[in-house]
Amino acid sequence: MTDPEVQLVVCPDGPLLVRGAIDLRDDEGNPIVSRRRTVALCRCGNSAIKPWCDGTHKLLRPHGGPAS
Repeated sequence: MTDPEVQLVVCPDGPLLVRGAIDLRDDEGNPIVSRRRTVALCRCGNSAIKPWCDGTHKLLRPHGGPAS
């Protein structure tokens, strides 16, 4: 059974939250396994645990600054 409901939330100055079952793949097409129903994907490019957000974006610019 598949979950037809996937929700994307763009956090201002932060990650992309993905809720629901998705097929996430790396740049070579290999599956990226997540055991969580909600994941935070890095948008700043500086996370040490890519593709997941580790909060590094909070250190990069003042809150409310231009988004990347």
